[in-house]
Amino acid sequence: MSGAPQLLAGRTIVVTGAARGVGHAIALACARAGARLVLADILADRLAETAAAMAAQGHQLRAVPLDLGDPAAIEAFADDVGAHEGTIHGLVNNAAIATGIGGPEFDAIEIDTWDRVMRVNVRGTWLVTRAMVPLMQAGSDGGRIVNLASDTALWGAPRLLAYTASKGAVISMTRSLARELGPRGIGIACIAPGIMRCEATEYVPAERHALYERGRAVPGPQVPDDITGTVVFLLTPGALAVTGQTIPVDAGFVFT
Repeated sequence: MSGAPQLLAGRTIVVTGAARGVGHAIALACARAGARLVLADILADRLAETAAAMAAQGHQLRAVPLDLGDPAAIEAFADDVGAHEGTIHGLVNNAAIATGIGGPEFDAIEIDTWDRVMRVNVRGTWLVTRAMVPLMQAGSDGGRIVNLASDTALWGAPRLLAYTASKGAVISMTRSLARELGPRGIGIACIAPGIMRCEATEYVPAERHALYERGRAVPGPQVPDDITGTVVFLLTPGALAVTGQTIPVDAGFVFT
């Protein structure tokens, strides 16, 4: 965007789950803030389309398909980024599985569903972080990591146990990693959005959307662009003092 502050100029940022929805909005905001991007997503064809559209707008980026459920794929992704970019300055752990919003109660969740959500949302976030940190340490700026959690983990959303538990784990990992990574000069923070109106949430029951839209301090729908400014700030060099924190970015549905 012409005239946008170049808060991320000269910085290379990795964004997972960047093919559509929230991840795409974050990637666009980072690009407009001057970042060079590495976009990753399991949706390879959609990722290629997104990358081509962004490149046509003049943004600098590469797109690399990535399955967070596959540890070998994550290792190969890290090798690829190391070979092409060398050093990165930021990581946005956005990719996740959100299944069953407003769906089955806790005792009706399939074990395979539970395991898949945990494999991608929790283990995948950990493995990507583990793989990217050495590339951050290679530079003079230790780097910044932003994890995407959910405010469902803050208010205890019903009929969504696997996802809520996984996002609670992401919040806990953020706190623990802040203490481990802080001495290395790496900051890590977490944002907790509410349900957003976007392609990825079209399946969410209307009553769940209505619950949020009535209950926010600023009533109405939330869209991906509502959270991108916070993400961009957390990726800047000046955000180190926010490390370990979880910030609800949900128009006041929950307060902490």
